[in-house]
Amino acid sequence: MSKNIVFIVNLSEDKKPGRDKPYDYSIKSWEYWCDINDCELFVLTNRIYPEDYMNANWHKLFVFQLLDSSGVDYNQVLIVDADTIIHPDAPDIFKLTDDKFCAVRSYGSYDWMCRSIENYKKHMFPDINVPYFEYFNSGVILCNKKHKKFYEKIINFYLTNRENIVKLQETYQVGTDQPILNFFVKQENIEYKQFDYEWNMQDMNRFEILDDELTFTKLGWIYHFNGIPDDLRNYMMKKTQEELNL
Repeated sequence: MSKNIVFIVNLSEDKKPGRDKPYDYSIKSWEYWCDINDCELFVLTNRIYPEDYMNANWHKLFVFQLLDSSGVDYNQVLIVDADTIIHPDAPDIFKLTDDKFCAVRSYGSYDWMCRSIENYKKHMFPDINVPYFEYFNSGVILCNKKHKKFYEKIINFYLTNRENIVKLQETYQVGTDQPILNFFVKQENIEYKQFDYEWNMQDMNRFEILDDELTFTKLGWIYHFNGIPDDLRNYMMKKTQEELNL
């Protein structure tokens, strides 16, 4: 019997030893939530490509290949970043998809977002337009089996254009997988449903909801600890886990 899957990439890095350890808090929260909602958690801890060839973000694109090769019978797949924590009382997000590709708008560093859109369009996707208000964050994405070929196209695009992609990132300081996912959704006419902020609460520090009172836990379900200093991120992830009794 097929199950819905939560997929997380949590890879160690030689460049940043111990970087993956704080994400144990994330994984524990997802384990707890999956048990409640009859889902299966799949955590990738082994690299497909070496660190100097492909960073952790791109490994999320291999989700369907990994599930198939592991013999996992799945239906819908929720791909979440390792720096997310889900509230144990969060509703079943898989019931909200309408069988579409789902994500949450990108909030936070709008300069970085605009720079990513402008430069990827100019250098790699000249005929594709991605409206700013539709641009999504790739830290929480919900898809299903019918998106398998879509993900394969993006993998092939990366492997074919890797040198140009890396050069673009280093020259203009733009995003990695996120802008390319956004452009491919438009290019391939993927039906896209936009979830509300409560399902991917990004950049909480600058929104002034990341505090010792855990204000953010009163406002939504999935907490994305991005855009904050490592020490604060690690502290808040641990405190969140403890306060939610995960």
